[in-house]
Amino acid sequence: MTEELHNILHYWQTHAVDEANGGFHGSLNDANEVKYGAAKGAVLNSRILWAFSAAFNFDHDESWLRLATRAYDYLQQHFRDVRYDGVYWSVNANGDPLETRKLVYAQAFAIYALSEYCKCTSDEAPRAWAIDLYERLQRHAFDPRRNGYFSGFPREWRRTFANLRRIRDYNPDKTVDTHLHVLEAYANLYRVWPDAALRTQIVALVRAFTDRFVDRETHHLRQDFDASWRSRSRRIAYGHDIEAAWLLLDAAGLLDDWELTHAVKATSIALIDAAARGLEENGGMRHEYDPGTGRINAQKIWWVQAEAMLGFFSGYQVTGDERYLQQSLRSWEFVQNYLRDEEHGEWHLGVTADLQVIAGKEKVGFWKCPYHNGRACLEIARRIGEMS
Repeated sequence: MTEELHNILHYWQTHAVDEANGGFHGSLNDANEVKYGAAKGAVLNSRILWAFSAAFNFDHDESWLRLATRAYDYLQQHFRDVRYDGVYWSVNANGDPLETRKLVYAQAFAIYALSEYCKCTSDEAPRAWAIDLYERLQRHAFDPRRNGYFSGFPREWRRTFANLRRIRDYNPDKTVDTHLHVLEAYANLYRVWPDAALRTQIVALVRAFTDRFVDRETHHLRQDFDASWRSRSRRIAYGHDIEAAWLLLDAAGLLDDWELTHAVKATSIALIDAAARGLEENGGMRHEYDPGTGRINAQKIWWVQAEAMLGFFSGYQVTGDERYLQQSLRSWEFVQNYLRDEEHGEWHLGVTADLQVIAGKEKVGFWKCPYHNGRACLEIARRIGEMS
């Protein structure tokens, strides 16, 4: 796992650095060809910042710290909205604001990354910025009456009817995806800032999953809701199921609350078992299933397989059941057989149902980052180290 983590990071170190415009390229194809002029996303840049920061905190390689600092500097200089606070969704290739909406998903990744980076440096500024973003989300995005977080806002954070119509074109009011990443962000912030109010919000997020997102009959996650928690989708996303399983355990474990941790363990194992319905004989995990239409998306997407590696390993740690360990290993074998790009490096975005590389997709892009796969490798290596 450590070797694969280094392979992934060396790819980004070699191919993704944008020497002409600063920061990192917005897009590379599977042959590592740069798409010049491509926009740069806050999620991509925050995930790069998190990955190199976490790698430095893992093995203290100074080259990782230099790249983390490069990502931090670019995020601060180009994505930070000094007028209205928060981070922009995207900037153009030159670093000028492009899409200025404040999607909570992007704010969460900035908090997650800044919380990791502040462990690398004595500079107080990254932690202070993470706290500021957290307080901004609590002020504008948190629903104090019904719990949960709204998905997005215009640049100035005003939640008017006209603005909501624009935001809903992108996301429903409350989504499992947004909440997953707010949860991991707040948990990482709590590690460097154990604030009592933040702890309360982490508990509320965990309760949102156990009480709202987890379907009590199927134990899959329900994906999308309106503001009043009316479900808007029957879609099943196996990757979200398996990712939530270990993120919930991670968050609950920070809080020294036996009752909550015990409840989350049961929920997490149920989520892992539900996600396992998306497995195929070859060890890969399907992307999605819509029980309303019967449509199966049998593509094997890179991040889903990475989360399966870690999620099943987490299930093994909680239960001691060897079946989960064996599936974690099978997920890793699937990655080695079908997703690792032996010619050009890193992992392909995914393979089709018949195991052909999905053509024309990015190796680096808005969503293709050294985060899911880098994190799975780092977390499993760390956990094995703690077990031995």
